[in-house]
Amino acid sequence: MEQLSAGKKLDEAFEKLASEKTISFELDLDTDAQSLKALDASSEPEPGEELPDEAAELFSGAKISFTVHSKKPIAESGEKDYVGMAVKISTKDGDLTEYRVIGDYVYIRSDLESVGKAIGAPVPQAQDLPPEASGLKKVLEGEWVKINAKEMEKTAAEMGAEPGAKPEPELDAATQKQLLEALRGTIAREVDFKTAGDKDGSEHITATAPFRTLITEFLGEIRPLAKKLPPGVELPADKDLKDAPNTKVTADFTLKNGELTEVYVDLAKLAENAKVKKLGLVVRMSEGRTPTAPAGATELDIEELLGGFGAAMMEEEELAEDAA
Repeated sequence: MEQLSAGKKLDEAFEKLASEKTISFELDLDTDAQSLKALDASSEPEPGEELPDEAAELFSGAKISFTVHSKKPIAESGEKDYVGMAVKISTKDGDLTEYRVIGDYVYIRSDLESVGKAIGAPVPQAQDLPPEASGLKKVLEGEWVKINAKEMEKTAAEMGAEPGAKPEPELDAATQKQLLEALRGTIAREVDFKTAGDKDGSEHITATAPFRTLITEFLGEIRPLAKKLPPGVELPADKDLKDAPNTKVTADFTLKNGELTEVYVDLAKLAENAKVKKLGLVVRMSEGRTPTAPAGATELDIEELLGGFGAAMMEEEELAEDAA
């Protein structure tokens, strides 16, 4: 009875979430730099391609915030129904980059210097750009800029699309429903649920399942739908999953007043590495906030953007070669 009750409560919480027109949540890696370095080392990277210390520190403290806003409930929405989206990546030292899509415009701002240091890549300096590249200077200085999305698509098509090429079809509503039903069926068969109360009135539901079994069963359910998936999406064969760990993984769902507020998944055991002490994935739900266009954003000319970045990167490469 506990299994059925917990599963039903989770199902109802997700259905309630899907009925919203705006969803906001934060994705957080619950880990530390040492665990990330150990995880990277276990993948046996080539000499010189190891995860830099700066990147490990950055990723261990990074958080990603998402917001999507639709004209319809999220469960019924197709690509054309979404009228606003926002993504922000931040660390304990501040925001790294933020991206918003409002109407016909894409808004961006980034701390390129911090990003460059973390990934070990040179970043052009604003003072090195010519006066006519004023918009690009705003990018390098970390200020808000905006790009006309339609113009960007037009330029991309002119640069690389084949004549007469058709846009990739989006996943239709019927296929989305079939995928969801396949997932629900797999979870009902393979996942063990338990419930527990909390002092603040919230309720915790833990869901535990062997990783490889869960993934293999789910893929088996959706293989008949493979032809309906977007181009480029290839499902791995069962033999490709034989080396995947079958360790039991537990997800902890927090519900308050029937609403999902947080999901925590402990992934440390999947690493199969004793040095990976801490590796969790946290998703925190918050009240949906409608994305808005930032004030004072500078509009960029697409050709200026492409030409300016190309010239700046060539100059950086020449300086690097001279230094060598």
